[in-house]
Amino acid sequence: MGILNVTPDSFSDGAQLARDNSAEFKVDLDKVKFRAEAMIDQGATFLDVGGESTRPGAATVSLQQELDRVLPIIETICSGFDVCVSVDTSKPEVMRQAIVAGAELINDIRALSEEGAMEVVSNSNVAVCLMHMQGQPQTMQNSISYSDVVDEVLAFLQAKAISCNEAGIPQSRLLLDPGFGFGKTVEHNFRLLAELSRFQQLEIPLLVGVSRKSMIGAATDRPVDQRLAGSIAATASALASGASIIRSHDVAATMDAIRVNSAISNARMSK
Repeated sequence: MGILNVTPDSFSDGAQLARDNSAEFKVDLDKVKFRAEAMIDQGATFLDVGGESTRPGAATVSLQQELDRVLPIIETICSGFDVCVSVDTSKPEVMRQAIVAGAELINDIRALSEEGAMEVVSNSNVAVCLMHMQGQPQTMQNSISYSDVVDEVLAFLQAKAISCNEAGIPQSRLLLDPGFGFGKTVEHNFRLLAELSRFQQLEIPLLVGVSRKSMIGAATDRPVDQRLAGSIAATASALASGASIIRSHDVAATMDAIRVNSAISNARMSK
């Protein structure tokens, strides 16, 4: 899953898709098409479009701002490329309009907890990724507390999956994301990564996003733009533990990790 952030304040690459000659943040669709084509050529089968930064302390954006950012991009990608478009949002109205524009996956950090979100997805045919987050993006890193982070995240995602089933969203349309970096310390993040295989008991595909995150910086003492090797190491661990989809800024390198993991898995099966 290639990442297409269209925000001025994403922690890694959001502003790179802005128009150079605009005094305010506006998306350059030519840059988006170039980035999308490159990611698809490198092997991406999903492109995740986000119009509101969810990094720790990020400011919220209005409904109209988010719609103005993501809808033209979803329409552009869907009309020009054969790829599954995901929209990274928690707002029900953004979900609804994104689905009309062609999005096939809702990637929600709040796991359909906003009023009306569950209904929007239930009344559609799209898939949804349910993510765990303790707190809200503005404050989630301020007061973090778990008795056992793996047990609690696992229980949360299991309960959310059951709620979706009861609302008419079958398990076949679900993905789960433990939420690396969302209301977790560095130690919590690496504990989740170390015990990721436990999530396979839920029998729902896992989406993992560790690309360039602060947990990688903490382990390597590298700035955001120098975290590729660390991100790939974490990705390799996630794949070995059963991750189905890897969300990444660096598609080509991540695809290499996926191919090597597949080769190892095939070798085991052919014994």
